[in-house]
Amino acid sequence: MSTGRPPVVDGAEAGLRSGQVAAAAGVNVETLRYYERRGLLAEPDRSPGGHRLYDADSVTTLRVIKAAQRLGFTLEEVAELLEVGRHRHRPRGARSSDAGLQARAQAKPVEVEERITDLVTIRDNLRAALDAGCDDLITCAGTDCCPIPFATITRRPAGGARQNKSDA
Repeated sequence: MSTGRPPVVDGAEAGLRSGQVAAAAGVNVETLRYYERRGLLAEPDRSPGGHRLYDADSVTTLRVIKAAQRLGFTLEEVAELLEVGRHRHRPRGARSSDAGLQARAQAKPVEVEERITDLVTIRDNLRAALDAGCDDLITCAGTDCCPIPFATITRRPAGGARQNKSDA
């Protein structure tokens, strides 16, 4: 995580500018600024000319954020994990029983399986619509032979653990 202070090189402050950090981390500058606003990335110091100056740890933090997202963590979950990490002062390799990465990573496979089930349902319904020759959603939805279960497709079964965002 960024310390907020750029490194000192030959007695003068040096640091990476927004574009350099974004390019090194594989994100765009707007993503970098969005993560700053969300508190995922520390606000950097400024050069005398007003340019943001980041330390090298900012690149690592951005890469960690993007990797965590690819593993299925939401930005909110990533923010919480980063916060837990910031407040954890323990020797390297020591274990903690709080709701850190280990506890959250153990819950992710269940969520992934739920998403896979949802995606399989979507795929099967789309294939059925293609096979039935559906060409107009409104017309198809109003017929008895419509293969897409419009009334139930956006709802989880009664025992489902979470609702789709469209149901909330």
